[in-house]
Amino acid sequence: MEGKKPLKEAILASGHGNVTARHRTTFEITKEDNLTPQGDCIIAVSADRGFSEFSSEFKEALKDEKTRLDISIECCGLKEKITAYGHPALTFENPHEMVVRKSGYVCARTLAIRADKASCDFDRSLVKKLGGGNPVTIELRINRAEDAKI
Repeated sequence: MEGKKPLKEAILASGHGNVTARHRTTFEITKEDNLTPQGDCIIAVSADRGFSEFSSEFKEALKDEKTRLDISIECCGLKEKITAYGHPALTFENPHEMVVRKSGYVCARTLAIRADKASCDFDRSLVKKLGGGNPVTIELRINRAEDAKI
């Protein structure tokens, strides 16, 4: 695997005063700049990138159910790590919303499935910082089984 560049994407976004992170099965990052109190899965708004800005190699790698996606969400020095997986049915068609799901459900908004956390599982100190409207950095890193082989 020498010389093989890791596949990753970085998103810069913001928290919002209405972030509650109470959803039991998903979390969402959106390019939209507004958030109503009903959006209890949304953890970041005003994302600078979405599916259309991701590399084709990154999206293609996520169309394999063996591909693990390591997600890191950082805000004000606090960090949450989530692991999720790809699926062949992912389309990456939604222009604004990226949803990570605990379930296996896939639609145009889905970034990854079978996640080990939803927004309700996030550390409450981090959620408080997100609710303060602070800057958020999200790193998405592809971790393929083939890359781990020696």
